[in-house]
Amino acid sequence: MTALARRAPRGTGIVALAAFVAVCAAVAAGGALAAADSGATYAALQRPSWAPPSWLFGPVWTVLYASIAVSGWLVWRRIGFGNAFWPYGVQLALNAAWTPVFFAADAYGAAVAVIAALWLAIGANVHAFRRHDRGAALLLLPYWAWVTFAGALNLAIWWLNR
Repeated sequence: MTALARRAPRGTGIVALAAFVAVCAAVAAGGALAAADSGATYAALQRPSWAPPSWLFGPVWTVLYASIAVSGWLVWRRIGFGNAFWPYGVQLALNAAWTPVFFAADAYGAAVAVIAALWLAIGANVHAFRRHDRGAALLLLPYWAWVTFAGALNLAIWWLNR
C-alpha cells in the first residue's frame, strides 16, 4: 500500500482535531472528578521540598493534554488509525487510571506502579509516532518529561507517607 493510500480519510481538519481534543478532555475530566477535593489531601501529605504547589498542576496538564491531542491528530492525518495508536490508547488509559489510584484510593505505592507503566507507555507512544510524524513525537516529549517528574514526586510522597 502506498503512503498516499494509507493517509487518513477526508475530514482531517478541525472536526477530527476536535475529536482528539474531546477524548483528551474526557481523560482530563475523569482525573478532575477523581481529584475533586484533593487540595486538602495534597496539602496534608508529607512532600519533598521540590514539590510544586497544587495550583500548578491544572495549567500544566491543560497544555499537556492539548499537545497529546494534537500529536494524535497529526499521526491520524497521515495513517488513520493503526498499530501506532495502541500505545496512544494505553497511555491515555493509564493516565486516566493514575488520579483515582493516587487521590481517591490514597494508594500511593500502587500509583507508583501505574505511573511507571504510564512512563513506559508514553515511551512506546513516542517511538510509534516518530515513525510516522516526527513533530507528533516531539509534542509528546514535554508530557514524558512531566510524567518523569510526577513519577519521582509520587515515589517521594509514597516514601514520606508510609
